Amino acid sequence: MMTDYKEQWNCISNCGACCRLAPLERLEALEALSPAEEVEYLKMVGQDGWCIHYDSGSRSCRIYKDRPEFCRVCNLKRFFDLANEEPQSIAISFCRQHIRAVYGGKSKEMKKFQKELRIKKKKHE
Repeated sequence: MMTDYKEQWNCISNCGACCRLAPLERLEALEALSPAEEVEYLKMVGQDGWCIHYDSGSRSCRIYKDRPEFCRVCNLKRFFDLANEEPQSIAISFCRQHIRAVYGGKSKEMKKFQKELRIKKKKHE
């Protein structure tokens, strides 16, 4: 028996597209932050536009457990004034945008992300 399905966001390993913090590429993020958070965000931007805490070798965050609140998907509702059901769809949309911008729409990262969404769907059917 099939049930109603809503896509469930899930971070994929070895991606890091969200760690590309280049301010001119992430205007929506900057606009959502408080002045203090914006200062913290800008301090994290390296010369290459990537977060200074992003480990490009392992493609992971060096401070994941202690990362700032604005790096946590669970806080999207706070930053973007969303209804209860919207954070999942917004997170999925943001991930798609960032993966496409950083790696390309047909990249292995995008395929892996899309596959993860399909796996989540099958678990809910």
